[in-house]
Amino acid sequence: MTSVQTMIKNMHGNTLDMLGFAVVSGRYAPGQAIPPEPLLGEEYGVSRTVIREVIKSLVAKGLVSAGPKVGTRVLARERWNWFDADVIVWQSRVGLTPEFLRDLQDLRRIIEPAAVRLAAERATAEDITEIEAAYVGMKVAVEQGGDYVTHDLRFHQGLLKACHNLMLAQMSKALSALLRTSFEISITRADGPKRSLPLHRAVLDAVIAHQPDLAEKAILVLIDGAREDINEVLKSRRKLPQLDRPVRLLKASRTVTTVTVAL
Repeated sequence: MTSVQTMIKNMHGNTLDMLGFAVVSGRYAPGQAIPPEPLLGEEYGVSRTVIREVIKSLVAKGLVSAGPKVGTRVLARERWNWFDADVIVWQSRVGLTPEFLRDLQDLRRIIEPAAVRLAAERATAEDITEIEAAYVGMKVAVEQGGDYVTHDLRFHQGLLKACHNLMLAQMSKALSALLRTSFEISITRADGPKRSLPLHRAVLDAVIAHQPDLAEKAILVLIDGAREDINEVLKSRRKLPQLDRPVRLLKASRTVTTVTVAL
C-alpha cells in the first residue's frame, strides 16, 4: 500500500469514527438529517469523496439511510447493526446502559448453551487444542498477570468454531465485541477472573469428554456468573470500560480460587 493510499485509509477511518460516534452519542437524533457532504467535509477537514465513502459505511452499519431527495437521515436505534464492532465501541464510549447489558446477557444465554452442546458433540482434537491453549493463557494471566480478556475471547471463539457450523462461525466475529464488553466488566470485580477460571475449566472438560448435557450446564453457570458480575458493577456505579482502549491487564496472583461447580 502506498503512502497516499495509507493516508486516504486513515482519513476514512478517522472520519468514520468521529461521525459514527456523533450519531451514536445523539448529536444527530433518530429521524434527523445530518449535514450535507460539503458541510461535513468542511467540519472534518476531508474531501467530499471521503465523506461519501463514510456515509456508505454508516449505511452498511444500519445507522443512517441515504437518498437523493431525502438526504442522509439517522435511523431508529432498533435498526442499528448491534453486531457491528464499531457500533459497540461507539456505544461503550457513550456509556453502556443497563438495558444494553441486559440484552447482551440474554443473547449469551440464548446462543452459547446451544453452541456449546454442538461443540461437545463435534469438537475435533485440533479444536480442543486451541481452546485448551486459550484456557492456559487465561490461567497464566491470573497467576502471573497479563491479558486475561484476549484469551477469554479466544476461549469462547474456539467453542463457536468447534461447532463446525458456518453460520455460528460467522456469528463468532460479530459476537466478539459484545463478549469483550462482558469480560471487561467482569474483570473489574475483585478476584473475578480467579473465580471464573474453574468455571471455564468445567466447560472445557465437558467438551473434551464429549458430554453435551454437562457442557450446556457448565456454560450456563459461567454465563450466570458473568451476569452477577455485571449487576454488582452496575450497583457499585463503577465506571464501565470503553472498548476503544487497550484491554485491562491483570496483576499477578499466585493463588487460584477453587470453585466446585454443581452440574
